[in-house]
Amino acid sequence: MPGFAPITVRQPQAFDIVDDPIAVCGIGTGFEATFSARVSDADGNELSRISITAGLGNGALGNFHGELPLGAVPGSPQGTLEVFEASAEDGTELHKIVVPITFGRTLVDPYGGFLQYTVEGGDTLAGIARRFYGEANLFHRLFESNRDQLTDPDRIFPGQVLRIPQ
Repeated sequence: MPGFAPITVRQPQAFDIVDDPIAVCGIGTGFEATFSARVSDADGNELSRISITAGLGNGALGNFHGELPLGAVPGSPQGTLEVFEASAEDGTELHKIVVPITFGRTLVDPYGGFLQYTVEGGDTLAGIARRFYGEANLFHRLFESNRDQLTDPDRIFPGQVLRIPQ
């Protein structure tokens, strides 16, 4: 039976739309029960970093929770959350977990969650944007919110369930 990884991120999941502060939680352990979490924008610029404590420092896995404040609206809707242990010897990042995320406040500020919409025949992102935001040119909000399932803003299909940021 396989064992648990030294760090597991349970929230956020890949491509989740995150708020500010960004809540992160999971299970883990690190040197002296400490590891780090950081958020970066799409260009790799660090926006926030925190230290996290979990376990007893003896290799025991423990639950962790932390909040990473952004302080400002990121310049791009996509970014990453990284959780890792720094090597006591040389600072090398060990057991790194990288989670792609979408910044809600970049899409709609203030960000207040999302609705779900099931695509129907004849729908376009521009038409859906007009319906929910009153402006077709805000289709990019929908595209960026659904990057886990959309690779082209001109290709949506009936039955897809899209997130509509509010």
